[in-house]
Amino acid sequence: MGSIESKETILARGHGNISATHETTIEITKERTLSRRGDCIIAVGANRSVQDLTQEFKKRLRKDDAKIVVIVEVGGISETIVAYGDSTLTLAHPTDTVIRKSGYICSRTLAVHANKSASDLSRELVRKMQDFRREVKVTLAVES
Repeated sequence: MGSIESKETILARGHGNISATHETTIEITKERTLSRRGDCIIAVGANRSVQDLTQEFKKRLRKDDAKIVVIVEVGGISETIVAYGDSTLTLAHPTDTVIRKSGYICSRTLAVHANKSASDLSRELVRKMQDFRREVKVTLAVES
């Protein structure tokens, strides 16, 4: 594991419609509602989106060799996702943060080439994320 260059935290909530079955992405959103169609969403009511991350964090993430470690914690359980930054990231979406297994980039994209998608998360973690009373803490750490 490399040394951490920059770290950010997103706080969000669980929701009863979280299914976390999408096979290529993970999403955290500021939106407070969620339909059953949002199968990549793992948390709602987030306090930040990619747009809200610090300029220093964005600068470090916009390097082609940037590695980002994402830790999702809820109800005493955590799971780690490893993904990568890219020099073409815009990090400009006002409500969403998306981690992708693919290399696709849009304004919502935080990181690409992730080792996990929503469907890869433990079902125990997903069950806890289905409770709106639970806080979901997402820690983002860019490593050198």
